[in-house]
Amino acid sequence: MALPLEGLKVLDLSMRLAGPLASQILGDLGADVIKLEPPGGDETRRVPPYHNGMSTYYVGVNRNKRSIVVDLKQPEGQQIVYDLAARCDIFMENFRPGVVDKLGIAYPRLKEINPRLIYCTVTGFGAEGPYAKRPAYDLVAQALSGHMSVTGEPGRPPVRMGVSIGDLLAGAFSVQGILAGLYWRERTGAGQHVSVSLLDSMIGILSYFASAYFLKGDIPQPTGHSHPFMVPQQGFQAADGWFVAVGHNGAFWTNFCRAIGREDLEHHERFNTLEKRMANKQELLGILEQLFRTQSRAHWVEAFVRQGVPAAPVNGVAEALNDPQVLANGMVVEMEHPAYGQVRSVNTPIHFSAHPQLNTAAPALLGEHTAAVLANELGYTPERIADLLARKVVEEPAR
Repeated sequence: MALPLEGLKVLDLSMRLAGPLASQILGDLGADVIKLEPPGGDETRRVPPYHNGMSTYYVGVNRNKRSIVVDLKQPEGQQIVYDLAARCDIFMENFRPGVVDKLGIAYPRLKEINPRLIYCTVTGFGAEGPYAKRPAYDLVAQALSGHMSVTGEPGRPPVRMGVSIGDLLAGAFSVQGILAGLYWRERTGAGQHVSVSLLDSMIGILSYFASAYFLKGDIPQPTGHSHPFMVPQQGFQAADGWFVAVGHNGAFWTNFCRAIGREDLEHHERFNTLEKRMANKQELLGILEQLFRTQSRAHWVEAFVRQGVPAAPVNGVAEALNDPQVLANGMVVEMEHPAYGQVRSVNTPIHFSAHPQLNTAAPALLGEHTAAVLANELGYTPERIADLLARKVVEEPAR
């Protein structure tokens, strides 16, 4: 059975993380993704560490794509973009604002060629405003959005989130915008320009922190591994490591107390409501922390799960990627690459009843599909392709 997005064509000029993640998800779901790279390729091809000579960073967001190399500074290179855009449903780019205008591939130009095109732009700060033309990276978006101010331990310096969450969110939101644009096109026949920024993506998930500020004027502070408004809901140190558990309210609090053998705490006059537990948080945590150090984290997690209390060990990345639930969900995929051997990657976290297996083609070599795309998609003759290769308008892997 055809995958959900089979039949859709994507021309992806984005590089680094946000845009490539979005086009990878589209490719996983069945879209035909042509990744158009500049001479030298997406810069993440050169980001260490490497596996058999291939960047592990690049592998994480570039499966299910065909790679072509085109020099957009040459008129013939721009013409290739026009020719492909005329045949594609989706166009993606993440250049700094103004660059696509200089290259002649901005939305107004491509809209003339293909009015049905869904043109997706990913920026750091947005297309307009005082920061629009500043260089942006995930770290900058994390800082500017306020997220670093609420991440880390109280009284300690601000902390960056472990993954590049601004880039990854922008990629995920881009997919949502693209799919909404496609749905609009089905109803109206018209394409449109979809814009997503790292900053907006980070601001967009401030969620209850933002509402606490808007409605009450509260300024959220870092709370480490604990929840700012609920207790107990945090990490605890056992005899041999860390785990988390949630017993903040209702049946969870009752069962939390049963799991640790301290039913007396449930109705204690200082802890018998969430408000009282918040007011006496340090006293309660002192009791719990002393108790939890007496047994292993496996002991406590098992005790909590047995009582229906949400709990889990604090896994390292290796433990997480080998967790039986993660593997049962099919979240680790294996791909065979003709040059690099077996490659494993994290799967797209979307599951369909009618499509149990999504695409899992290994990342392409730089320019691996240049000649094939020009010949099969655009009908360029062998002579024309040879001329473009000779003048380095396009490139393909050395033979």
